[in-house]
Amino acid sequence: MASIVYVTRDIERALGKTPEGDYFIVANKTPYAEEIKTQFPHNILLIDSPETLDTLELLAHAEVESFIAKLSASILVFKNTKAIEALAEEKGWDLLNPSSELAEKVENKITQVEWLGELAELLPPHQILLTKNITWEKSPFILQWAHSHTGDGTLLIQNEKDLAALQTAFPDREARVTQFIKGPMFTVNLVVTDKPLLMGNISYQITGILPFTENPFSTIGNDWSLPPTILTPEHLETIKNIAEKVGQKMQADGWRGLFGIDVIHDEERDALHLIEINARQPASTTFESQLQEKNREAGVPGLTTFEAHLLALTRTTTIIPLIEINDGAQIVQRVTVRTKTAQAFSHPSYTTITYQNPKLNADLLRIQSDRGIMETHMKFNARGKEVIELLA
Repeated sequence: MASIVYVTRDIERALGKTPEGDYFIVANKTPYAEEIKTQFPHNILLIDSPETLDTLELLAHAEVESFIAKLSASILVFKNTKAIEALAEEKGWDLLNPSSELAEKVENKITQVEWLGELAELLPPHQILLTKNITWEKSPFILQWAHSHTGDGTLLIQNEKDLAALQTAFPDREARVTQFIKGPMFTVNLVVTDKPLLMGNISYQITGILPFTENPFSTIGNDWSLPPTILTPEHLETIKNIAEKVGQKMQADGWRGLFGIDVIHDEERDALHLIEINARQPASTTFESQLQEKNREAGVPGLTTFEAHLLALTRTTTIIPLIEINDGAQIVQRVTVRTKTAQAFSHPSYTTITYQNPKLNADLLRIQSDRGIMETHMKFNARGKEVIELLA
């Protein structure tokens, strides 16, 4: 595999693989990034700036351009955009990420329905409407704008007053209106190669729990230990089938590398529905890959999810399955009205990563454990409760 430079705002996103050999990382200078750089000084470039630079700003930085040119490396980013594509073309860089146009079509809550075609039946019952044309049917529903990040574009409409306020503010904005479903959500990451689809490990999606976030739809972590205890083998197989159907369509449209889906279990009707497609490297990839690496050291064969991502993007043929894991969890403390700075957190059982993000609901502190932290849906086990106590 030729040299790759992963350019990212947050170094954690690039740490699914050890930065050594032909793999390099460019990121913002932070205390955590500096800690990693001391271990791998030759393969990490950190940019010191008064303000945190986004990926495009990092790519446009003279020091980064020089670093890339010296290595004659291909470029990888967390989330591709038209602006990044334009800069890469201008500089003559080989950008490994799939097309930003395809990513937008797949992720956008409005165009996604058309893109799915017959597979739109995998979604919960839904409609695409202008906000002013939505009618209150005397039952709660979910309204989603075209774009959403960590749940910020997802709204629970609980009464006619909630709807009226949105209709006044955004009368001509398109929205996806979906039946409200109560139940746990699950995430699975997949790698699309030229031939096989490589499926990652199903995790329970930790969502909307205080004190970690004040947004009820905000994803705050993943627990890989919980799915087999709250889902039947038939449920798990259904999630895999949904993932495979979406993956085959992604593959047919030219997608290569990572993407992820979220699925919700409708507890009332005992049904599973697709609710999200993340046409990019999902946020859980790095820690899933690190857990897989530990299992490989213990003798479990296969590739990590991140390794497979790199191989798929460089068109390196591989049919080796991904390493199975069945334990481990991570949870993120987000910026809230009450919590605006990361609390001191130190415990030998957990790995912690601090962030410098002032924006409401942005990542503030990431806490990772080799063991699960959830007892059941929305309920922490003893380790999860210990984390909360350590945060207090």
